[in-house]
Order: sequence, then C-alpha cells, then structure tokens
Amino acid sequence: MTQFDLTDDQLAIQEMARKFTADAITPHAAEWDEKHIFPRDTIKAAAELGFASIYVSEESGGIGLGRLEAALIMEAMAYGCPSTSAFISIHNMASWMIDTFASAELKAKYLPSLITMERIASYCLTESSSGSDAAALKTRAVRDGDHYVVNGSKQFISGAGENEIYVTMVRTGEEGPKGISCLVIEKDMPGVSFGANERKLGWHSQPTRQVTFEDVRVPVSNRVGGEGEGFRFAMMGLDGGRLNIGACSLGGAQRCLDEAVKYTKDRQQFGKPIADFQNTQFVLADMATELEAARALLYLAAAKVTAGAPDKTKFAAMAKRFATDTGSSVVDRALQLHGGYGYLMDYPIERFWRDLRVHSILEGTNQVMRMIVGRELTRQ
Repeated sequence: MTQFDLTDDQLAIQEMARKFTADAITPHAAEWDEKHIFPRDTIKAAAELGFASIYVSEESGGIGLGRLEAALIMEAMAYGCPSTSAFISIHNMASWMIDTFASAELKAKYLPSLITMERIASYCLTESSSGSDAAALKTRAVRDGDHYVVNGSKQFISGAGENEIYVTMVRTGEEGPKGISCLVIEKDMPGVSFGANERKLGWHSQPTRQVTFEDVRVPVSNRVGGEGEGFRFAMMGLDGGRLNIGACSLGGAQRCLDEAVKYTKDRQQFGKPIADFQNTQFVLADMATELEAARALLYLAAAKVTAGAPDKTKFAAMAKRFATDTGSSVVDRALQLHGGYGYLMDYPIERFWRDLRVHSILEGTNQVMRMIVGRELTRQ
C-alpha cells in the first residue's frame, strides 16, 4: 500500500460502478446514441446505488463521498457511455449545491426526490450571450413580496424539458458576479418553457434545449443561500464539474484504447497482426502513457478539491484541460488505428470521438482553463 494506491473502499466503489456499466450501460449505449434515446430508467437505476447523491452528505440522505470517489464512478460509467455519465454528473452538481448552501427547509423540499432521481436536476448558468463570460448573464429575478419574478433564458441546458428541477443563476442586483443569486425553479411553474431539442454532434443520449422564463414566480424560499452569492456557488460547483467531465474523458479514452489494442491484435496486414508493427506499438504506448498521466493529475486535483486546498481551483482547471485534451487525442488515434472501420457506426470508436469532443468546451472551455492556471501562476 502506497500513498498513490486507491483504498479498499475506493476500489470497491470503482468495481461496483464498472459492474453497473457493464450490465446496464455498455450493451445499450450504441442504440441510445443512434436513436437518441434518453435512458431515464437506467439513470434511475444508478440512483439506487447512490450515484445520484455521490457528494450529498449522509445527513441529507446521500452517500457523502469525496471528489476522487466521484471521479472513479464517472470514469467507470463513461467507459460505456460518456454522454450518460456526464448527465449524471450534472445532476450531482445541482444536488450538491442544494445540500451545501440551501436552507434546511429547501433541502427537505427537494433532496429526498433528487437522491432517488424521482426528480432530476439541471444546472442553468450559460446564456446565448454569456458563455465563458458567465458573470455577464442577463436572466433577471425581481423581488415581488414573497416571490421573485424571473425573466430570461438559458442555453445548452442538459436535461431541459425532461428534468423537473432547474438550479438557476439569475441576476438579482448589480452587474457583474456580485449581483447573481441562485434559485431552484421547477419545470411546472407557470412561465417555464423549452426550445426544440438541439441537433448535436454527440451526447445523443441526453436532451439539450434552451430554457425560457417568462414572468415565472419563484418563492423567495427557493433561493439557495443569500442574494448575491450565486456566482460563488456556481464557480465552486464547477471545480467538481470539471473533474467529472475530465473523468468522463478518461473513461471514454480508456475504452477506445482497449478497443484499439484488441483490434490491432486481430487485424492482419502483410501476413501478421498490425499490433506486431513497431509503429502501432509506439502509438499504443503513447496513448497509454498520456492517459495514465492525465489520470494521475485528475486524481490529485480531486483530492485537493475534497480537502479544500488553496490551489484546488488551479488544479481542477489543469486536470480538466489535460484530461479532456488527452481523451480526445487518444480516441482520435484509436480511430486512426481502426482505419476505415473506425469511421463506421458498427464500431464504438466514432461514437466516443463525437461524445468526447464537447468536453473541451463545456464546464469552461480549455482556453479558459489556461487563463485560470496562468492567472494563478502570475499572482504568486
């Protein structure tokens, strides 16, 4: 046992997630992708294992694990379907935000149904005019007695139209981050509507739509924390979200590396398996080495976020950037090793190639990750 080994508990969690993936996700993921099926029953089955409340506290009914354990779970599920794993990650982020910052009454109102995924949550920050500049959001909530009246829209919302709960960043005060608050908005509140399902390159197993709020009356009691605290909550949530999306890239890339090893050992050219050619071995060696390096950095960053280390945001940004770039690069080389077959939907590689591409955009683009790291370095 060394300081770099997973503990027995972590290994058990990882194995449970891998078994669930092998049984419930991997056999069906290609069909979900091809037919754009939202696998709600499978996602609810994940909740029965505690995967809907990974870092919701045990006092609130969750399983109260750390960010490394969450990364292990997301990585394992992404081996079967990165899209489905990422969707479950988003739900966990929203549930964690309510558990960590909301009043006891608000927690009691929502967490029991979120933990079981009887109700599923979306996280609503991005707008059509504010992506990387998230603090410039325009959706406004005006106080009217015991309610806020909310007007505006959110873009690229995973689960929109299907999910029941929307943890939403709104402007309640001045321009900039200090004027942003967080409200829990329900799907069935009058004035909530949804755009058409976006036609995406990947992530076909989950719906993505615009959410529009027109004079939606939201009880003041549905505010998470105090006025003006929403942006801070959103950024804290993104530390964990970045780890999870990096872990999804690791899981998808590991699957493609394993597929590439198997394929190159079977594929015969010039009288022998292409795995016997030194060029193939060099490519596979680089893929495996880079993947292990990304995994080590992500696990370190996860430990820092769990511990609340002073440099946790910098490491989460480094890990997200490196894991998602590495994941896409590994999958791209796996597709190349498959040759023309890698381009066909009969093989899983092209699906992972499509699904992992968006990981360098969401949860903060990888260019923004570089800005975060560079800013932290030059402050020292």
